[in-house]
Amino acid sequence: MKKVLVIALLAIAMLAFSFTAIAQDEPLKIVLVINGVLGDKSFFDSAQRGMDMIADEFDVEIDTVELGIDPANWESGLKDVMSDTDSYDVLIAGTFQMIDFLAANVHNYPDKFFIFFDASMPYDNAEVCVDACSNVYSITYAQNEGSFLAGVFAAAITQSEIEGINADPIIGAVGGQQIPVIDDFIVGYEQGACLVNPESQVIVQYAGSWNDPARGKEITLAMYEQGADLVFQVAGGTGQGVFEAAEEQGRFALGVDSDQALIIQETDPDQAQRILTSMMKNVDLSLFRAIGLHLEGELVFGASESLGIEEGGVGLAVNEIYEASTPDNIKALIAAAQEAVVNGEITVNSVFGDAPVAVGTACSDMPATDFDASAAMGG
Repeated sequence: MKKVLVIALLAIAMLAFSFTAIAQDEPLKIVLVINGVLGDKSFFDSAQRGMDMIADEFDVEIDTVELGIDPANWESGLKDVMSDTDSYDVLIAGTFQMIDFLAANVHNYPDKFFIFFDASMPYDNAEVCVDACSNVYSITYAQNEGSFLAGVFAAAITQSEIEGINADPIIGAVGGQQIPVIDDFIVGYEQGACLVNPESQVIVQYAGSWNDPARGKEITLAMYEQGADLVFQVAGGTGQGVFEAAEEQGRFALGVDSDQALIIQETDPDQAQRILTSMMKNVDLSLFRAIGLHLEGELVFGASESLGIEEGGVGLAVNEIYEASTPDNIKALIAAAQEAVVNGEITVNSVFGDAPVAVGTACSDMPATDFDASAAMGG
């Protein structure tokens, strides 16, 4: 069953590494613009890993521009980079906060290409996308699907006999800010928990910051006091405080975007042991894939592509900590739940689309399904 879990995670990687770079007169110039800073050991670091992979594989020149954590600098900073047309052939940026800034300017650079990740350009909105953002390819990730697996995992762990787990079916989630994409993580997480145990309680709180570990720790300690065994961090650099709280209290945490346990293990192995898995948003592989397709002339601009469990865009980290800490019946459950999403047996809630679901939806109001979590666990 473990093998089933990693198949989707490997799908993009297998496709990406099949690329054969086409001949170029000069190296392709690529600039990554980050509306934040590197070092979050999460989302932006994953994007940078994608740049490193691209540099290793293709004939390219890579540059990364960090715009900092003050949103007041993002629009002007992006414009400055875009206007330096000699410095790039392809500009990569992401997050929903940057949509309007990029969309308002790409038509001024029709001979340049843009890759936008973690949100989609509003291609049909002529007021925002002049010329329909025809030179922009967008990547979105089904974070609700990956977080659904995280919720299944967390609710199952909180019913397990692992040392440090109490009898209460309570888990937590710390968001950086209450914005749609973060709520999309959380509604999936809540649904996954309810699938395992309809008595699950999910404590949710937003830190109001992406770079405040002290605040993340404070919130997490309070959740542990309320009976949570495990807290899912969806808060960027603020999430480092979640891990600190887990280590301090002998409780557990879930990482996000990258395999955060393996990253932290290099400097703090004891803390890494408290991160049982991470909800992977494979930004690195998706950017690598996009550049590979672009070099082959096969990347479709003026359109968006969504990558979920089936496409390998999201999933759970399977590492040595997961293998050692996760009971076999929970591994079987995760694999079965993943398969159920892929085959359409389970439809995962989202805050987006025609039937948006709100954070805090009761387990009794979750979509009906014939999936039997107890049976999947061998119960």
